[in-house]
Amino acid sequence: MQKARNLVLPVAVIIFGLAASAQADDHKYRLNVPADKWLSVSEVIQKLKSQGYQVTKIEADDGVYEFDATNAAGVRIEGHANPATGEVLTGYDD
Repeated sequence: MQKARNLVLPVAVIIFGLAASAQADDHKYRLNVPADKWLSVSEVIQKLKSQGYQVTKIEADDGVYEFDATNAAGVRIEGHANPATGEVLTGYDD
């Protein structure tokens, strides 16, 4: 029983350390586009339409536009768009 108690603090420190580093990594990949450089929602929807997407939902979150859409092949996707250009971000994960 004493052994188990002695492990609680080191395990807690490791867990909280991992959580803090994961949170720091989250901000590392943000685009950090200034608000005055963002396209409007309607402009981004038009850009996505020109790329073959039919947007069903879009919102600003974590420095990008997150959207739900159907692509040209009819496949439903969840994606992220660059707020300054409207380009779909491949490999971006928030």
